[in-house]
Amino acid sequence: MSKDFCPLAGEIIMEDLQTLRCTITGLTTGQQYFVQVSAYNMKGWGPAQTTTPTCASPSNWKDYDDREPRHKGQSEVLEGLLQQVRALHQHYSCRETSKLQATGRKQSVSRSLKHLFHSSNKFVKTLKRGLYIAVIFYYKDNMLVTNEDQIPIVEIDDSHTSSITQDFLWFTKLSCMWEDIRWLRQSLPISMSSSTVLQTRQKMLAATAQLQNLLGTHNLGRVYYEPIKDRHGNILIVTIREVEMLYSFFNGKWMQISKLQSQRKSLSTPEEPTALDILLITIQDILSYHKRSHQRLSPGLYLGYLKLCSSVDQIKVLVTQKLPNILCHVKIRENHNISKEEWEWVQKLSGSESMESVDHTSDCPMQLFFYELQMAVKALLKQINIPLHQARNFRLYTQEVLEMGHNVSFLLLLPASDDVCTAPGQNNPYTPHSGFLNLPLQMFELGIVACFT
Repeated sequence: MSKDFCPLAGEIIMEDLQTLRCTITGLTTGQQYFVQVSAYNMKGWGPAQTTTPTCASPSNWKDYDDREPRHKGQSEVLEGLLQQVRALHQHYSCRETSKLQATGRKQSVSRSLKHLFHSSNKFVKTLKRGLYIAVIFYYKDNMLVTNEDQIPIVEIDDSHTSSITQDFLWFTKLSCMWEDIRWLRQSLPISMSSSTVLQTRQKMLAATAQLQNLLGTHNLGRVYYEPIKDRHGNILIVTIREVEMLYSFFNGKWMQISKLQSQRKSLSTPEEPTALDILLITIQDILSYHKRSHQRLSPGLYLGYLKLCSSVDQIKVLVTQKLPNILCHVKIRENHNISKEEWEWVQKLSGSESMESVDHTSDCPMQLFFYELQMAVKALLKQINIPLHQARNFRLYTQEVLEMGHNVSFLLLLPASDDVCTAPGQNNPYTPHSGFLNLPLQMFELGIVACFT
């Protein structure tokens, strides 16, 4: 902690020099530290070399303007709301338990038998014009099918409107609370059931509960990012779940995916494929998306590219097919922390007319950070197929560093303000290579929540 290294605050001997990096732990924020390095061979230790800069203080980007965390106080508010929901949920559970205890055993058995044989509580075999839920449970190359060798499908509504975007996005949130479907059905305001929106959502909850009963499990997996539609007026909402082993499910058996595809191919008409045909044709892409959307980035500092496009009823964000739960990105370095000095340099960079006007000479303390960031920008622009000269008006987002959790941090690269979000009918001046998706913003948010919380 002093220039003369007396007394020593610590020392590390590195014998494996494959990686010329060393992590010093247990440091105190704001304390100045001096470091020197000596090499050793059979003749002994060589003279110590000092660092550039000569000293440094552990810091974080938030120290730059002593800002308070953006989410300060929000967790307490959310916790209060959660407690209210739990209280209502507990009240409902107690009320339902007392109802069940008051019901005679004979009546329960009678109702259960009627429930099993009721015609409405069966899987759909053929699609007519309607809105449906399809469930894909898979293990390696096997997939759960009904006893009639069909994908488990139930009908939501046979008279849906052509646009279901908002209802679909509402349904995706159910994947975070499958176990609460019964409570949600009870909680929906029956007095307002004349509302078309509420009617559709009540039907979604009823169909979900029906699937859970038929399969004997609450967990239906995660919702695929877009419904599957055909020209016959059918819409399939698909949920996907990978199981750890070949469990036995009610009303189901396991079949190889290739066998199911070949069986369906012999029955379908390729000229006008139904939504079910499209589902089976694209099943490998759907499963690949599901697997990749669960992958988490390794710790480090990343540079991400934010590009949106809007339509009449939703906003979509550009992601890669390889990692659809995160923005297009490249890794800057292994250390996820942005220091106070580095963040100050970023602020100066954003305020300058050009990058050339910023001091990044060899003796500048930020020279290494500048080089890492420069390489990352070039690699990211190459990935999204944007020539360097077209990116002169691109900017770094300087309001904050995005801290995703699990030691993953992001700096954001933004297009010019007019090009961040492409409006309907507007030509996108930046067309990336193949291998990208425009993901609905709500689906992107759910992916972030699933991977980083």
